[in-house]
Amino acid sequence: MIDNPNLNQNPIKINRALISVFDKTGVVEFAQSLIELGVKILSTGGTAKALRDANISVTDVSDYTKFPEIMDGRVKTINPLIEGGILGLRDKHADDANANNVQWIDLVVCNLYPFSETISREGCNLALALENVDIGGPTMIRSAAKNVGWVCAVVDPADYSIITEELQSEEISFETRRKLSAKAFGHTAQYDTIIHNFLKDEKLSDDLSLTFEKHSEMRYGENPHQSAASYKIPGNNEANILNATVHQGKKLSYNNIMDADGALACVREFDKPACVVVKHSNPCGVAIGDDLLDVYTRAFNADSLSAFGGIIAFNRTCTKEVAEEISKVFVEIVLAPNFEPEALEVFKKKRNLRVLEIGEFGKRQSKLEVRNINGGLLVQDNDTNTLTHEHLNTVTKVFPSEQDIETALFTWKVLRHAKSNGILIAKNNTTVGLGAGQVSRVDAVHMALRKGGENVKGGVLASDAFFPFRDSIDAIKDSGIKVVIQPGGSIRDQEIIDACDEFGIAMVFTGTRCFKH
Repeated sequence: MIDNPNLNQNPIKINRALISVFDKTGVVEFAQSLIELGVKILSTGGTAKALRDANISVTDVSDYTKFPEIMDGRVKTINPLIEGGILGLRDKHADDANANNVQWIDLVVCNLYPFSETISREGCNLALALENVDIGGPTMIRSAAKNVGWVCAVVDPADYSIITEELQSEEISFETRRKLSAKAFGHTAQYDTIIHNFLKDEKLSDDLSLTFEKHSEMRYGENPHQSAASYKIPGNNEANILNATVHQGKKLSYNNIMDADGALACVREFDKPACVVVKHSNPCGVAIGDDLLDVYTRAFNADSLSAFGGIIAFNRTCTKEVAEEISKVFVEIVLAPNFEPEALEVFKKKRNLRVLEIGEFGKRQSKLEVRNINGGLLVQDNDTNTLTHEHLNTVTKVFPSEQDIETALFTWKVLRHAKSNGILIAKNNTTVGLGAGQVSRVDAVHMALRKGGENVKGGVLASDAFFPFRDSIDAIKDSGIKVVIQPGGSIRDQEIIDACDEFGIAMVFTGTRCFKH
């Protein structure tokens, strides 16, 4: 260990570069520009072959070290002549280098095979995954990034132009080296994090590693004074908002992505053709059925006032006739697994409308949800709990009909995507009124009743948590609501049940709640 080292912050010349990349985008042109500037190039394997095929003069690392690649390529760059050439301090270790025939390596250009692609392969097991863990590459990158005073590390092809531009004046500035050093450490950190998450057994382990890569930068966040960007999981190819094909429209905003993700999550609840309309993170209109146009019409009209400027999501191909109806109103986003070509032509007339093709998707899978808090994170499983007939317990004298049970299960699938405290009224597989995000449950009941108006008659009311008092039941006694579905579990459950019996309302307990904060 060197006591009180001084960090060289002067510009450096590049005399020798080591190039070993998985992503070969632009590497031939970059290497050619280095050769023209008099830089000598060391390389390995496939990179060396690609450069030679382009008539670029390179020296194989094994020729330089006089040590062959061994053990099926597991050992090739971990060698004192390589690591010493990268890590050596030019103002302190010159004698060591000369004594051991170490040549300085001033530029390391290296990026790694994405481990996420390995583990996403069909049939990938632990042995295959571990065999694809790169050792030499991260070592070279970290060595170069550490020795930022004397060496420049490049891991992103997008940065080749920065190097070639600065080398026109024959030197690389410390500011550039420092910036690229940080990027290099981020590259290896991301790589190690993906491996760590693959290998650990527990979903909620004692330590949690997260890594993401920037998807897009936004003009602002929830409000114009907040900066914002979206980040995606490296190698993630699932059907989601960040991987969607955007056919047209303005750039997606922070709020757009939040609401579109919520709409997609809700529409994935259903097997039948479904339409979900989301506004400010809440499903203001949802319907399922057999005909998509009818489903859309019912979902939109469930709360057409709130649907203005909302997000519309389908779980089936969006047809031309549906597109024509949507084009009659103002909405921000339409998303679907795919679109008929004629539907896309219809939407072209609405230039600002964002049209997102998600690709085929199925039910939501169990995953971790992460939320920031000051000083740390909150992590939980997402709510993919499935409620069926078997989970329901009728606790009143009046029993719901089979159709009412189906509607009750429908309301539950929708309600868990609304902010708590949440109350949802629905009938005929269509939402009627939603009261969401209220600090009082009875306030949420009154909001749902007001939203639904006369349409609540004959409907099913769902509550995402138990009723603490009978005031909510008293509020619906004259509404014509037939069935209430709620978790149960209050110390006043019997009082609530008695109120339902008094008004001839059926009530079923789920035994589970569906809060969403």
